[in-house]
Amino acid sequence: MDIATTLQHPTQVIHSVDYRRERWRNGLGWTREILRLPATGDDWALRLSIAEIERDAAFSTFPGVERELVLLHGNGVRLRFDNGRVQEVLPPHGRVRFAGEDALHGELVDGVTHDFNLMWRRGLLTAEVLHRPIVGPMYFFTEPTVAWAIHLLAGQAAFDADGGLPPMQQGDTAWLAAGERTRYALHGGGELLAIRVSG
Repeated sequence: MDIATTLQHPTQVIHSVDYRRERWRNGLGWTREILRLPATGDDWALRLSIAEIERDAAFSTFPGVERELVLLHGNGVRLRFDNGRVQEVLPPHGRVRFAGEDALHGELVDGVTHDFNLMWRRGLLTAEVLHRPIVGPMYFFTEPTVAWAIHLLAGQAAFDADGGLPPMQQGDTAWLAAGERTRYALHGGGELLAIRVSG
């Protein structure tokens, strides 16, 4: 897999209404897939999705993958790992990072939750998740092996007009492709997750 080419997947805004809803691999929940790179097949390097956890259930395992989960909506989920570790992901936007091969069971604190789910192939990519308010313009720089995914948690935002991207509403995600060093300026109000992905 050519990671540089993978991270050059075209820059775009993916509206929340276009996310693809599918069953979890183990059939115990639902996922709305935002982005998968490469775009087809199961041999992906990066996957962004929103997990809809409707009941206590075991999580699917993903050997060779790193994961980070961020609570979007709901009262939280308690993760019980088979090795005895317990991690609570609580409002407003609790988060946890863990290895995809870890066996664990999710327990709902009080009702359904929606959780942002970032997964990347260990050894091919690295990813860093930043949770930030939108205060004044925010700048994101892409490079030959650095791309960004921007998920709008709340509010509204828009990139400078020269970027040719449509405005973003709550729940939308922008993918800023790797390539020639480029500056993207984002304006608006609210808060976001900014994911720096590098190969």
